[in-house]
Amino acid sequence: MNRIPKHVAIIMDGNGRWAEKRGENRIKGHIKGVKSVKIVVEEAAKLKIKFLTLFTFSTENWKRPKTEIDTLMKLLVSSLKDEFEELNKNNIKLNTIGNINNLPNKVQKELNYVENKTSENSGMVLTLALSYGAKEEITNALKIISNKVKNNIISIEKVDQYTINKHLYTYNLPDVDLLIRSSGEQRISNFLLWQIAYAELYFTDIFWPDFNKLDFYKALDFYNERERRFGKTSKQIND
Repeated sequence: MNRIPKHVAIIMDGNGRWAEKRGENRIKGHIKGVKSVKIVVEEAAKLKIKFLTLFTFSTENWKRPKTEIDTLMKLLVSSLKDEFEELNKNNIKLNTIGNINNLPNKVQKELNYVENKTSENSGMVLTLALSYGAKEEITNALKIISNKVKNNIISIEKVDQYTINKHLYTYNLPDVDLLIRSSGEQRISNFLLWQIAYAELYFTDIFWPDFNKLDFYKALDFYNERERRFGKTSKQIND
């Protein structure tokens, strides 16, 4: 591939439906989905993709049955514990975005521990979007900026897209180059709405638990073939 995206974001969709199609409990799909996460993280690190962001749990997911939410939180904690050594071994830094305060204390504690222990790693930045919603993120940023304008910390004339960027959860991440969504759905589902303004969008019918190395490379091949113009003409890009 001639071009490797700097920032890949993934909506890991279809865990529950994958399990239901097999007559199994939805949780089985989430457990199997963790294996797909491991595959993609390892391949992204090998390719030296600098930023990988995974839509792990949305603000809307809180509406799901309590038993499923509780199991997902336990699965998250166990996965962090199981993969901690691998993150360090592969020089991967863990990052989180979202309303983390809404997560159970045990989850917050484990996230803080792994983030602190991997903070010096200089390889790929793996970001987990947890209790995350883009509309909430943007609303929260605007509230902070408005308060700063009110208190004369920021001049209204100085507020621009860079000001907004600095107040988002993703202030330390670049814009997304490639967004991947599994399971056949073709919508963004309130994920990184600001950050994907010029991202290439790749949709696949594969349910996330079946998403493998080959599927990841298909998405990267798709990206490699795209002409990214950012509002310019093809002639301007090629000159």
